[in-house]
Amino acid sequence: MDVLRAIEDSGIGIWVRESGSLWSYPTIVFLHAVGLTFVAGVNAAVDLRLLGFAPRLPLASMRGLFPVMWVGFWINALSGIALLIADATTMMVSWVFWVKIAAIVLAVVTLARIRYVLYLDPNAVAAPGGHDTVPPRLKMLAVASLFLWFAAVTAGRLTAYLGAGAVAKGGH
Repeated sequence: MDVLRAIEDSGIGIWVRESGSLWSYPTIVFLHAVGLTFVAGVNAAVDLRLLGFAPRLPLASMRGLFPVMWVGFWINALSGIALLIADATTMMVSWVFWVKIAAIVLAVVTLARIRYVLYLDPNAVAAPGGHDTVPPRLKMLAVASLFLWFAAVTAGRLTAYLGAGAVAKGGH
């Protein structure tokens, strides 16, 4: 706990948490939301296409969305680290925070797997008659991806209301 307190009491932790500057906590939380929008929102669009929504949209045209998702992921990761530094003593001991992290790790692995199957496995998606055929394993990955991002977002929001974060702030 002393290490976590030292991290939280570092210059960055104090600045993020206490400075009152528009460029500290408000901007970091905003960037966290923007990153989440790009990684989870764009990912959901790809997943929904794999599940049969917008079937006339060629899967090949969605390849350019993967770099957008990775940019969103890195915005989210860096802003998340800054927020974690500011609240290390509560987040690092919160079970709901670790559920969020586990869901993110699994969602990112699933994202990488979807990209591999879609664009790097030459036999995965055929386009007979001009229509992409999505194999069942890709549909299963899309369902898993939607579930994992939903779980990550939900757990992230619940960190303020459940577990150590809520107790530290006077909740249950």
